[in-house]
Amino acid sequence: MRSIIWLVLLFVVAVVAASTLGRNDGLVSFYWSGWRLDLSLNLFIVGLLLLCFAVVSGISGVNSLIGLPARAREWRLARRERAAQSALREALAEFLGARYGRSQKAAQRALSIQDSSPDMPPDPELRVLAHLLAASSLHRLQDRSRRDEHLQQALRQPRRPGLPRVADEGAQLLAAEWALDDRDGPRALRLLAELPPGVARRTQALRLRLQAQRQLRQPLEALRSARLLAKHQGFSPVAAQGLLRSLAFEAIDATHDADQLRATWLQLESSDRRDAYVAARAAMRIARFGQPEEARQWLRPFWEQMQDLGADGRDQVARALTQCLPGIGPDWLPRLEAAQLSFVQEPIVTLAVGAALAERQLWGKARRPLEQAAGHNALDGACRRLAWRLLAQLAREEGDEPRALRCEQAAAAVE
Repeated sequence: MRSIIWLVLLFVVAVVAASTLGRNDGLVSFYWSGWRLDLSLNLFIVGLLLLCFAVVSGISGVNSLIGLPARAREWRLARRERAAQSALREALAEFLGARYGRSQKAAQRALSIQDSSPDMPPDPELRVLAHLLAASSLHRLQDRSRRDEHLQQALRQPRRPGLPRVADEGAQLLAAEWALDDRDGPRALRLLAELPPGVARRTQALRLRLQAQRQLRQPLEALRSARLLAKHQGFSPVAAQGLLRSLAFEAIDATHDADQLRATWLQLESSDRRDAYVAARAAMRIARFGQPEEARQWLRPFWEQMQDLGADGRDQVARALTQCLPGIGPDWLPRLEAAQLSFVQEPIVTLAVGAALAERQLWGKARRPLEQAAGHNALDGACRRLAWRLLAQLAREEGDEPRALRCEQAAAAVE
C-alpha cells in the first residue's frame, strides 16, 4: 500500500513539473568581473535544489561525526540497562523455579550493573524489585539477616515524585508474611497496622492478619478478620461458614468461667449466635460452669424452630440439651413433646426428650423414648450409655434392682 502511494505521488510531481517547467523560457544571468553566465531557469532551479540537498547532507554528516561519542555512550548505557533487565527477569524465573540461590545471585547481578554504571539513568523500580527478589530468595534459604538487609534497602530507595509507592506496600506485605513464617505474630500485626487503610483492606492483608491472629490465639479478632474476608469473597461460602464456625468454637473454648463466656457470647455477631452449632457449643460450655438455666435460654430459640434446622443442626441442639437438664422447668415439656412427634425418626431428639422427662421425674413418659434411644445403633456410644444409665435410674425408682443392674451392664458394654 505504501509503494502505491509513493508511485501516485511521483506521478503527481511529474505532472506538476511538466506543466510548470515544460515551456519555461526564463533565463538566470550571473555577472562577475566582466564575465556573464546565462542559465536556463529550469537548470538553475534543479541546481539550487541539488545544492541545498548537498549542504543539508553535509551538515547532517558533520553533526553525526561530532555526536558519535555521545551516541556510543548512549549505546553502552542501553546495553547495560538491557543487561540489568535481563538479570532481573532471570532472577524472577529462577525464583519461580524454586532455584533460590541462583535467583539471589541474578538479582544481585542486576543491582551490581546499576551500581557500576553511575551515568545510567536511575531506575528505582528495578532496584526495589531486585532487592525484594533477593530478599524473597534469602527468606527461602533461611538467611534472615541478609533478607532483612535487602528489605530495608528496598524500603530506603527513592521514588519518582507523583507515583504511588506500590513497591513499599508489597515490601510490607512480604515482611508480614515472613514474620508469620518466623512465628513472630506480634511483628506481623505491627507491620500490617502500618499499612494505609486501603491496603489493609486488601484480601492478602486480611489473610495475613487472620493468620497472625490465629497464631496468637486471638479468636475474636480472627473472627472479625475472617468475616471481612468472607465479605470480600476471600473464601467459598462453604469454607467461610466452616472457618467462622471453627473460630467461634475457639473463642468459646478459650473461656475459663461463666462471666468470661457471657462476655464472649455478647461479642459474637448475631449471625454467629443464630448458628445452631455455635449456640450448642456455648450452651454445653456454660453448663459445665454450673449455669444450666442460662444454657437452656440460649437453646430455647432453636427448640422453638426445630423445623427450620437441618438434621445436623437438630442433632447439635439435642446433644447440647442433654447436658443442660438440671433444673429444667415444665415450660419445656410442650416443645419437647412437639419435637418428639415431629422428628420421631431422629434418635438424638428422642434421647433429649426422654432425658428431660426423666429429669422432671416423669418416669412413665420417659421409659419409651429412653428405650428407643438405648436400642438405636445410629447413636454414638456416649448417648446410648446415657440412655442406659437413665433407664437404670428409672428401674431403681420403681424398686427393680435386677433390671437396674442389667441396664448398668448394658451401659458398660456399649463401645
